[in-house]
Amino acid sequence: MKIEKPFVCVVLLAVSGALVRADDAPKVTPPAAVAPAASFTDAQKIEEVGWIIAKRSQLADLKFSADETAALMKGFSSAMDGKPAPYELAKIGPEVDALMQAKQASYMGELKQQNATQSAAFFAKLKENKNVVESPTGLRYEIVSPGQGPYPKATDTVKVNYTGTLVDGTEFDSSARSGQPAEFALSGVIAGWTEGIQKINKGGKIRLYVPSSLAYGDEGRTGIPPGSTLIFDVELLDIQPTPPPAAAPAAAAAPATGG
Repeated sequence: MKIEKPFVCVVLLAVSGALVRADDAPKVTPPAAVAPAASFTDAQKIEEVGWIIAKRSQLADLKFSADETAALMKGFSSAMDGKPAPYELAKIGPEVDALMQAKQASYMGELKQQNATQSAAFFAKLKENKNVVESPTGLRYEIVSPGQGPYPKATDTVKVNYTGTLVDGTEFDSSARSGQPAEFALSGVIAGWTEGIQKINKGGKIRLYVPSSLAYGDEGRTGIPPGSTLIFDVELLDIQPTPPPAAAPAAAAAPATGG
């Protein structure tokens, strides 16, 4: 989370429902509507809104002290009461940014260390699996099912079914989400994929164990914490040469000038 403005939290609450057109509904007289019994009090619902705000804004990750949390709630309460900002934003804003960035850096550092420790333990345990091969780069892979076709090159585009998980089993991505195979140019993906997919031939299945140094490193991505080891189950469906980039349009010729 990067703080771009002094303490701005955006919460998106989506509500979905189903609408049935009258023309499509059965022509029967519905019974009198009965309101469902309330399961929660309004106070409990509002408490849940507060929890959602803290979690979705990622403030809950920054480990505020009890005094800092009290100050945070004081400011929140003032805003809810329609009061003006307690301090002049133009003056306090840069200091708020610096404080929040320091909190974020501390959180990210702790998270990176936790993931490094978790990954070290994971790879140590993985050594017990004699089917796993370790390459000189640190990539580990396991041929789940060999294919019958050719092997891709680093310059090729591949069509695959895949699922990506963290070492704790959390799924962060899958081609199944789109309902169809994915296509990637191997020159444009993480290094662990570029190397690993070349280890399997068309029609085969492979499991890649990608250390963070061959994935997203200390930066992470949405759903992928910094320093994360990634596991991919991949089925290689097809291989195609990557089309060359489109040529830039030629500059228009200058008009001839008379002598």
